[in-house]
Amino acid sequence: MAGITASVVKELRERTGLGMMECKKALTETDGDLKAAEDLLRIRSGAKASKTAGRIAAEGVISGFISADGKQGAMVEINCETDFVAKNEDFIEFARQLAQLAAEQHIVDAAALSALTLADDNTVEARRQALVMKLGENISVRRVVSYETESRLAMYLHGSRIGVMLDFTGGDEVLGKDIAMHIAASKPVCVSSDQVPAELLARERQIFEAQAAESGKPANIVEKMVDGRIIKYLAEVTLLGQPFVKNPDQTVEALLAAKSAKVMRFSLFVVGEGIEKKSEDFATEVMAQVNQTK
Repeated sequence: MAGITASVVKELRERTGLGMMECKKALTETDGDLKAAEDLLRIRSGAKASKTAGRIAAEGVISGFISADGKQGAMVEINCETDFVAKNEDFIEFARQLAQLAAEQHIVDAAALSALTLADDNTVEARRQALVMKLGENISVRRVVSYETESRLAMYLHGSRIGVMLDFTGGDEVLGKDIAMHIAASKPVCVSSDQVPAELLARERQIFEAQAAESGKPANIVEKMVDGRIIKYLAEVTLLGQPFVKNPDQTVEALLAAKSAKVMRFSLFVVGEGIEKKSEDFATEVMAQVNQTK
């Protein structure tokens, strides 16, 4: 276990949902390589994809705006250090204004958004700095996405921590909101199987091949097993292949077909996704304070 810290073991446990000893062993066998250890555990256990995407690793809010005609929209993620500041009215209003500004100016880059001027003639960056001074925390404009469409947009915000913006044709406003809500709950990677990133698909195939090979079955049978698992995987990670959350007996693809509707694209934001929150070691902190008093 030399060089393998408890925090790395904890991270692997959160990714895989497996036991501490299994995670320690896998990390030891892979010389502490987190990704390699995760793949090794998935091969051995048949575990599904990493749970990392569902974890909340930082504080802040997702805010969104759609124009009255449903043709322009944007979402932003604004981060802060604590949940307390994330609930502050000034912080929430700042995020709301940025979402509207991004939609109106068709901004897709956080740096470009920060350089714009708000209605009170202050730049976004100046307002951010003022909030930092007032609230006493680091505040960042992390990411932004904006859509302009000839069809229509729908949006679903789950509180202020998950946001979905959807570009679709056909159907109605209710369908748009239902699909956006489904995306928030089921977190598909993309709309259809042809949009799944090649790198992601290759990694899953490699893992499935290793799992199937351990069965000891003939190569032709192993190949069929892998193909079957890939088909199942694509159904799990694509919007069209997933069972609709309000009616699991019907896929989203079937629902859209019944409504003569089509999803063109979507964006999903989860607060703090991909950001590692600082892990506080309370025991170490206490000992440090004790040592300072000696």
